[in-house]
Amino acid sequence: MVKEALETERLVLRTFRESDTDAYAEMVGDPEVMRFLGGKPMPRAEAWRNMAMVLGHWHLRGYGFWAVEEKESGEMVGRVGCWNPEGWPGIEVGWALRRRFWGRGFATEAARASMNYAFTTLGQARVISLIAPDNVNSIRVAERLGEKPEGEWEIFGTKVIIYAVGREEFTR
Repeated sequence: MVKEALETERLVLRTFRESDTDAYAEMVGDPEVMRFLGGKPMPRAEAWRNMAMVLGHWHLRGYGFWAVEEKESGEMVGRVGCWNPEGWPGIEVGWALRRRFWGRGFATEAARASMNYAFTTLGQARVISLIAPDNVNSIRVAERLGEKPEGEWEIFGTKVIIYAVGREEFTR
């Protein structure tokens, strides 16, 4: 399963636990959080299944999303990591945070650690992030990481922009 945990200055990226269910359900149940992640909030039972799917990705691919925990409070902030389900256009570094943790730089901090992991541990030459054209906050995170738009793709009927960065251009 998840073999790695990462630490940054303010965060721990770790395996999901059943005790994360309340925080995860709050995150994916928030319409504003889900606005660019499928468009509709998930009820609690679906949130639990979604969290189990995240853990299953680790089992099948050997990498995936981590639960992101704030060191200071011990609270689960969100999910960030490497994602590549069947049919995806490449290894994606993705992020989603609980709304009350927005605006603190946590997405950039955790995504930077995840990208570094993708380049060093997973040996990737290039990583992507799939971002809705109207998601200005995520576009800013991608730009801080050195990602640039490279085209469009469609996720379940929704157009997204493929942001990408190569190992050499990555802003550590």
